[in-house]
Amino acid sequence: MTKKIQTKATTLPAPLTAEKPPIVSSAHLVSPRSAEMSEFEFGLIVAGNAFQRWIVHCMSTAGLKDLTPLDVLVLHHVTHRARNKRLADICFIMNVEDTHLINYALKKLQNLGVVASHKNGKEVTYAATELGHKHVERYREIRESCLINALNADDALNRDIGELARLLRLLSGIYDQAARSAASL
Repeated sequence: MTKKIQTKATTLPAPLTAEKPPIVSSAHLVSPRSAEMSEFEFGLIVAGNAFQRWIVHCMSTAGLKDLTPLDVLVLHHVTHRARNKRLADICFIMNVEDTHLINYALKKLQNLGVVASHKNGKEVTYAATELGHKHVERYREIRESCLINALNADDALNRDIGELARLLRLLSGIYDQAARSAASL
């Protein structure tokens, strides 16, 4: 039996029991075709904010204070696989359209001495410095101690997390396509 959610605009079917209405941030966006999507979006907002707060605090504890979440993610990506990265590649992998945001983060990280730029002809690439690697390694130790140990994941939970990661990648593609569609209206 499906209960109904009353909003100003319409009555919507809901997948949850009367005791547990959907948890959403914007009831006016709940669709009769997928109330679960609104629940997912609220969960994504809350999880995204918690993740950003976590990475900033973890990196601060590792010794780099006053970084934004994007700064931390750029440092991790520049460190990834110990290969030099071009600005365009960093933007592409991180799915950031505004190159100015990434460029600003790179300049900030360069000023802190944790990222260096290298010019080869017209091409500029970025890589973590030795100091950058030290901070990232300390971040990894703190992550292992505070996050991974608290997670205490078994094989089943790790499979669920892997499936969730797959679903998030799938949904990011759907959101990207929807953004292109909305931009063309």
